[in-house]
Amino acid sequence: MIRIVLLLKLLRNTNMEDMASYMWNIVLTIAGAISIFFLKSHHSTVQRLDILLNKTREEVARDYVSKNDLTKDITRLHDRFDRLENKIDSLMKG
Repeated sequence: MIRIVLLLKLLRNTNMEDMASYMWNIVLTIAGAISIFFLKSHHSTVQRLDILLNKTREEVARDYVSKNDLTKDITRLHDRFDRLENKIDSLMKG
């Protein structure tokens, strides 16, 4: 409250050029404060999204297999089925 009174007294004792300069400083200060607030909120949002993306990557790596692993497993299954088929064929012949 005292600061506002002092500011008003200061403004009464100044000419128009100084008044315009003070007003311009006030406008720039308010615009800067608003800009900093929005930049900070966007930065925290980007950090949150980065954390969520990393968690998603970990879950995908945990839940799904790579193509190479799947190919190896399918090859092993085919080999076992081929051996089983050969055993069944040998039992049918013998």
